This record gives sequence, C-alpha cells and structure tokens, in this order.
Amino acid sequence: MRWKSIIAIASVFALILAIVIAFEINEKKKEPDPEYVFFYAENQSENYPTTLGANYFADLVYERTGGRIKILVKYDAQLGSESEVIKQMRYGGIAFARVSLSQLAEYIPDMNVLQMPYIYSSSEHMWRVLDGEIGDEFLEMAGDYGLTGLSWYDAGARNFYSTKPIYKVEDLQGMTIRVQESEVMADMVAALGAHPAKIVYSEVYSAFEQGLVDGAENNWPSYESMKHYKVATYYTVDEHTRVPEIQICSSVVWDMLSATDRATIMECAKESALYERRLWAEREKSSRLTAEQNGITVIELSSEEKQRFRDAMSGVYNKYCKGQMDILGKIMNY
Repeated sequence: MRWKSIIAIASVFALILAIVIAFEINEKKKEPDPEYVFFYAENQSENYPTTLGANYFADLVYERTGGRIKILVKYDAQLGSESEVIKQMRYGGIAFARVSLSQLAEYIPDMNVLQMPYIYSSSEHMWRVLDGEIGDEFLEMAGDYGLTGLSWYDAGARNFYSTKPIYKVEDLQGMTIRVQESEVMADMVAALGAHPAKIVYSEVYSAFEQGLVDGAENNWPSYESMKHYKVATYYTVDEHTRVPEIQICSSVVWDMLSATDRATIMECAKESALYERRLWAEREKSSRLTAEQNGITVIELSSEEKQRFRDAMSGVYNKYCKGQMDILGKIMNY
C-alpha cells in the first residue's frame, strides 16, 4: 500500500509538472514575432549606468509596442568604437546608440559649445539647459549628420586630482596634467598655466608612479574604479567640464517607422534618461565614498575661485565657439 501511495503522489506531481510546462510553452507561443529587431550600440560594461539605461529603454519600447519592436543592446563596444558606430548609423547599419557628445561633436562641430569648460555652475544648471529648448535644438542638430537625437544621459563632472593640493589657479602653474585625446581639454589645461600631457587612459596610473604627471582629470567613478586615489591623493572639485551623453537613432531607421512608433520611442528614451541619471548619481556617490575611505583629501573650491578658473577660459571660448558666443552666453546664464 505504501508503494502505491508513493506512486500515486509521484503521478500527481508529474501531472502538475506537465501542466506547468505546457502552460509555459503556450505562453511563449502567444508572444508575437517582432516586426522590427534593432541593434543598440553601447561601449561601456554590462553594469555601467549607461548600459543599464539602454536596457531599460529597450524593455520599455518592447513593452509599449506590444513586442512589435525589439531592441538588442550590445555593450562592451561589441559593435565597434563610438566613432565607428556613428559612421555606421548614417547608413542604417546600426539603429540605436548611446555616445559621448564629444564624439558626436567631431562630426558636428557646432555641438562643441555644450562641452566648453566651466559653462555650467552645477548639475542642476546643465539639466535645465539640456531638458529645455536649448537641449532640444541640439538634439535636432544631430539630423545634420543623418541621426535623430532622442535624449540626454549623464556622465558626471570632471575634476582635477593630483599629487599636491590645488586650491587656486596659481597652484596649477607648471604642473603636468594628463588629459584625454581632446584639443579642447589640452587648451583648457594650458589656459590655466599647466602643461597638458595626452596619455592613454589605461596608462595614467603608471604615469603617476613614474612621476611623468603631477595630476589628471576625470569623474569620481573613473578615479575610483581605476584606483587612481592610490597615486593621486588630492581631489579638487572644480567641475571644469560636464560632457553629456546622447541617445541617438539612425535617421534611416527613424524614417521607416510610423509616427506612433516614433512618439513611443521618444517617450521611452526620455524616461530611460531619467532612470540613467538616478543610477549615475548613486554610482558617483558610492565612488566618492570609496575614495574618501582610502584617505584622500577632497578640496571644494569657493564660488569666487571657480569664477577665476572660468575667467581664464576666454581664449578657449573664442577659439572653439566663434559665431556661437550668443548661445554660449545664453547657456551660462540660463
């Protein structure tokens, strides 16, 4: 009798399992085949705020189009560098991407004005600009290169960090500061009286160890993740640049979509931007905390001293923003 009971119970479990499997198979069959399947290019790692924002965007689009539009996010630069991706998007080879404004400005120079040093007094100031009419005008400007601008993502503020403290402009005199491969950044450092050194990002740590540089500049997550706090223990919060990220769509793809789908995608892109910004703020806070726990000294510049840094940029503004001084002034006073 005992064996019969066990067999009966096992039969019931087997029946339940069969019903569950049949239900799952049936549910999967109910999922419609996508009308469109698009690739989204992202050069950061899987858990980086911009990648998480891209995945959130893709999920929203899939949900709100009833599964008709499926977007596959390819991170870690699987589809190429940002520059390569931008070129492919002009011809519809890649549908969506998140790229740095500095990369897009290489093809649309008028966008440089948004990344000029010291034009934003705070994060809130930058978002007032980018989420307003000025930001919308620059999103539309992407159309000059066969792209459609969707929304703005955060990449934080870049600050100086060094082997000796920087409290005022004079402290930078004669220092050698590592900068990224950017003429704007090199000219900014030179305008402050320091010597710019273009060194590959992965070699910055060893450059400090070898005494090749006295300082560098980057955001909190980069400073912390690369452990630069071990070789440059002074971090000066001057917030010299805030270079936003931009979510874009290939105009070739955009033009094939219905007005309804375009509106849905635009809505999802803006919602994902708010999500990414929250993630970035959390990452920035945790990175700063980690660096501080490792004994660094954080130097907060006064508003008066920040103005002195900004005043030193007049030559940089004239060089890169000819014909755009009105919009530059509007951004700074927005």
